[in-house]
Amino acid sequence: MRTLAHSSVSAKSEHKPDIERGARWVADNLRAAGFKTVEIVPTNLHPLVYAESLEAPGKPTILFYGHYDVQPAEPLDLWTTPAFEPTVRNGNLFGRGTADDKGQVHIHLKALESLEKVNGKLPINVKVLIEGEEEVGSVSLWDYVQENKEKLKADALIVSDTSMLGKGVPSITYGLRGLNYYQIELTGPERDLHSGVYGGAVPNPLTILTELFAKLHDKNFRVAVPGFYDDVAKVSKAERKSLNALPGRKKISRRRSARPAILAKQVLLPSSASGLGRLSN
Repeated sequence: MRTLAHSSVSAKSEHKPDIERGARWVADNLRAAGFKTVEIVPTNLHPLVYAESLEAPGKPTILFYGHYDVQPAEPLDLWTTPAFEPTVRNGNLFGRGTADDKGQVHIHLKALESLEKVNGKLPINVKVLIEGEEEVGSVSLWDYVQENKEKLKADALIVSDTSMLGKGVPSITYGLRGLNYYQIELTGPERDLHSGVYGGAVPNPLTILTELFAKLHDKNFRVAVPGFYDDVAKVSKAERKSLNALPGRKKISRRRSARPAILAKQVLLPSSASGLGRLSN
């Protein structure tokens, strides 16, 4: 539980000492797991930790990824016990990072350590990359990966930052969504225009932006951008059947998304003619 006491909040500079302690904790545990090559790599922001054990010639190589940084703990008054004072209650461990991502990293490191102690060495080649900036965008990780593609080459990547569908439902995540970021600038009138005179006659940038967002998805929430799905692998019939058979799938999805079970079908609008107008989808 020692690493949970490190307030390794990557978004706040005052936590820099704990970030560095977190990196050292990862490195120490990798050495304890039998890794002879362990590096704490300095970056422009927070260090990342790399280790490798390549003592199984001819065998596959696995790359493990995870992160030791955490989100800020605020609002602090919502914690039953302090965020960085790990506490066991009713058989559960509470503290910032237990589920994202120190718990998963700890499990993988201890599994590797156990394999090494039982067998004397790891049965396959293993590389480990644990970063300290996942919660702030992984900028340093991106640079490191681009500069070390050959060093990080592996047959498979295992991400130590996913979750289980529910209690008692062991889960393997084998596909993740990516992210795209865009900055959109709309240029409107050169000065404020009175809505009573120009409203409806001159396009409002806010209206145009709203229309743009509305067209990004269709009524089934599929992305409507042409070509968006061209390189996306289709879910096979066998996969879809397995996914639909998962226990409590819909209930878990609703609980995690905190989404209401109903969607708006009609909106009442003011109308000069009848007092109220109706807009239906």
